Amino acid sequence: MIMRIRTRTALLGAATALLLVPAAFPATAQESDARLLGSYVVPHDLQVGGTPVGGLSSIDYDRRSGDFVFVSDDWSDYAPARYYRAEISVTERGIDDVDFTEVHQFRRPDGRTYPTIDTWRDEQHSVPRAARNVLGTVDPEELRVDPLTGAVAWTNEGQRNAAPDGSARGAVLLDPALRISTRDGRYVRDLPTAPNEKMTTGGSGPRVNETFEGLAYTRDGSRLLSALEGPLEQDGPSADAGHGAFSRITVHDRAGRPIAQYAYPVEPLFAAPQPPNDWNTNGISSLLAGDAPDRFLALERGYAAGVGTKGRIYEFSTAGADDVLNRESLAGGGFRPVRKELVADLDEIGLSHTDNVEGLSWGPRLASGERVLLVVSDNNFSPHQQTQLIAIAIR
Repeated sequence: MIMRIRTRTALLGAATALLLVPAAFPATAQESDARLLGSYVVPHDLQVGGTPVGGLSSIDYDRRSGDFVFVSDDWSDYAPARYYRAEISVTERGIDDVDFTEVHQFRRPDGRTYPTIDTWRDEQHSVPRAARNVLGTVDPEELRVDPLTGAVAWTNEGQRNAAPDGSARGAVLLDPALRISTRDGRYVRDLPTAPNEKMTTGGSGPRVNETFEGLAYTRDGSRLLSALEGPLEQDGPSADAGHGAFSRITVHDRAGRPIAQYAYPVEPLFAAPQPPNDWNTNGISSLLAGDAPDRFLALERGYAAGVGTKGRIYEFSTAGADDVLNRESLAGGGFRPVRKELVADLDEIGLSHTDNVEGLSWGPRLASGERVLLVVSDNNFSPHQQTQLIAIAIR
């Protein structure tokens, strides 16, 4: 059954239902530009259709059905790779209720669900690389509803599987993928990706676990943008507390062909991990379309072991940025990156706790004229983390 979002005020018409942001960059991020409405924690033991609701890495609003969609980044360990649909009640008070109504398992071209990574490791050496990319395991990270067709586009981060001795020699590669599925999860096709976003045995190409985290359709559905979480190997080291990095955002046409690529400046990590050599990261975890073909929002999610997590939302524009699609490396500079401005630092809008935030979606417009921005966190299926929905009012 199709469920519709409940709000006190009507959603905008279909043509503008999701994609209004401020018309110009603010000179600075004003406190009044973003204010916390509230947050909602999904119960850790929630089950839908016999699957555990967790690992939610993206959120999007389906203006055809009126519900929201969430992808789980489960490697099919807890249940087959899947996405969920839910009804969310958003008012001026914040998030009153979240009701998960459907689960849809992703299917391979042969109709089977995706295997676990361990099963894939057992099978991979006998499967040609081209077939491996559509038959292998998946790590879904962002899902968007196509505004023109209602199909779902989603990302798979891929994998670089080392040889048994841990060396790169003999490694079997699973390229990051941009995939189209039907509303009920059936495979349609893979979209082309930029040549520099293919997995290699090391030294160039995407870093493992820093590939396709962001995905967004433009307002009119004529373009699709994908974002790498962090820099390519040849573009320099990943961001840490001492320096930022350049990730790459690729523009695809309706057929999926890459037509341009832009450098996005990722901020330095907010703090050094404790101890200093422990796990830390900062990069793009979600993209969201803005009010013009060249305007978008980016969620940067940082984690420092022993310190915690930070989420910062930026508005950026590709206007005036240089196309780096055919540029081998960004390490030497000499190009104009996208322009960006801070919209909200989640630590500074009144949240008592920020978990592993990974997804962005537009919500309804409030009676005040503000637009709701929804953020979701990935609990990594851990009882020590939260599946957190955050509602922010944006001027």
